[in-house]
Amino acid sequence: MKVINHQFAPVVAGWVLIALAIVIVLLIASVAAACPTCKEGLDQNDPQGNALAAGYYYSILFMMAMPFTILGTFGGLAYLSIRRAQQASSTATHARAEPA
Repeated sequence: MKVINHQFAPVVAGWVLIALAIVIVLLIASVAAACPTCKEGLDQNDPQGNALAAGYYYSILFMMAMPFTILGTFGGLAYLSIRRAQQASSTATHARAEPA
């Protein structure tokens, strides 16, 4: 008597692997709370420590924004390029269709 249908076995195995990866990430997240330098910079109450924490904050924001900025720029350029090519193609088609 077979309990698991062989057709769905790869799907079930995939979901089990995804669930296992999520559990591992959640268990390790408490260990990787912050690097020692960040933690020391945030624990200090002096102005230099606050400036260090602000520097980390802005560098993290910058690193998080860069992939979206780069992909958005290339995506926008590709969109404009395709749009210009379509307009040029339609203009050329209309010019050929109407004899002078």
